[in-house]
Amino acid sequence: MTTQVTPALPTEEKTFADRAIADHSGRPGALLGILERIQEHHPHKYLSPEILEYVAEKTEIPLAQIHSVVTFYALFNLEPQGDHTICICRGTACHTRGSRNLLQRLRLELGLPEESEGADKLCFTTPDRHYSLRTVACFGQCALAPVVEVDHSIFGHMNEQALHRELEHLGKNGRKA
Repeated sequence: MTTQVTPALPTEEKTFADRAIADHSGRPGALLGILERIQEHHPHKYLSPEILEYVAEKTEIPLAQIHSVVTFYALFNLEPQGDHTICICRGTACHTRGSRNLLQRLRLELGLPEESEGADKLCFTTPDRHYSLRTVACFGQCALAPVVEVDHSIFGHMNEQALHRELEHLGKNGRKA
C-alpha cells in the first residue's frame, strides 16, 4: 500500500525535491544534502510538513527518521524564517563577553518574546517576517567573542552599538520588496 502525499504541495516544489533527491542519491549523508537544498530553495527557508512527507515517500526513509534529523540539526527550520537572519552565539566565551546582552537588546529592539529559561536553542521570527533571531551553541570562533552572524556573514567582537548599526543597515538597504 502506498502513502498518498498531501495534494497541497505545489508541483514546482515536488519537481525541485525530485531533482535534489536524484542529485544526492547514493551519496553518504544524502538526506542532509537533500533537506538542506530543499530548505534553501524555499522563499522562507524552512521545511514544511508536506515537503517532509514527500521526501519520506520518495526516499523510502521513515518520516520519523527524517523528523529526528531536522530536529537534531540546528540548521534546519520547521517554521518560516525572516528575510534576514541574525544568529547570536551562546558559547561560553561569547556568553562571558556579553552575548546574552546582545540577544536581549535585539529581542527588545525587534519586539520579540522573552526567551525561555534554560532554552539551548532559540528561534524567533518577527510577525512581518523581515527578521529571524536565532541562537547557536557555538560558532567555534571563540577568539572573536562575542560572535554574531548576520545573513551568513560573521562579525566578531560585536557590541550593542555595532549590532544596532547592522540592524539599521538591513532595515534601510536589505529589505525585500
